[in-house]
Amino acid sequence: MSATPPIDRARTALLFVDPYNDFLAPEGKLWPMVASVATELGLLNNLRKVVAASRGAGLPVIIVPHHRWKDGDLDGWDHPNPYLLGGYQHKVFETGSWGGDWFVDFAPQPGDLVATEHWGSSGFANTNLDFLLKQKGISRVILIGLIANTCVESTGRFAVELGYHVTLVRDATAAAGPEAMHAAHDINGPTYAHAIVTTAELLAALASPKI
Repeated sequence: MSATPPIDRARTALLFVDPYNDFLAPEGKLWPMVASVATELGLLNNLRKVVAASRGAGLPVIIVPHHRWKDGDLDGWDHPNPYLLGGYQHKVFETGSWGGDWFVDFAPQPGDLVATEHWGSSGFANTNLDFLLKQKGISRVILIGLIANTCVESTGRFAVELGYHVTLVRDATAAAGPEAMHAAHDINGPTYAHAIVTTAELLAALASPKI
């Protein structure tokens, strides 16, 4: 697996998973869960660097958002999983609330795309993400955002099943603890991702001569 693969800018997009206040702001409902790992890695600064470098390199930025809580969402469901139930009980990413709004540094900019909201962990399942990427001629994706071993991993695995080249950025994500991060990048990641890089490695690749 190449540590710093060349970036085919004409065919690559940055996928930013779940850039909500509830995840990334200190007052967010889910920030306490990821705060230790996020702080140790310098998550917010790394996300800022990756987004800025991707824009500077001309890569499309696509927001991949989780479903926002609405009252009655799960009424009549046969098989809501624990992940869905936990989010529902705590009104995570509540529609119309501050927590369900974009973290200010990562709000969509003109020219960005926002995929339809995913219910479970994969940004591709039951959304228009694959359609958006294909319309842009994209066959390679770089994944950042939250959480490393749930939505980021599931989106990456689904991308591979659809034929995309997948790059993970190990310090532009976070999880509930170091064990989850280890599983995401050192155990599970190598079974599907084509490249697993650091922010610094990705920035170097984006700054290299255009291909």
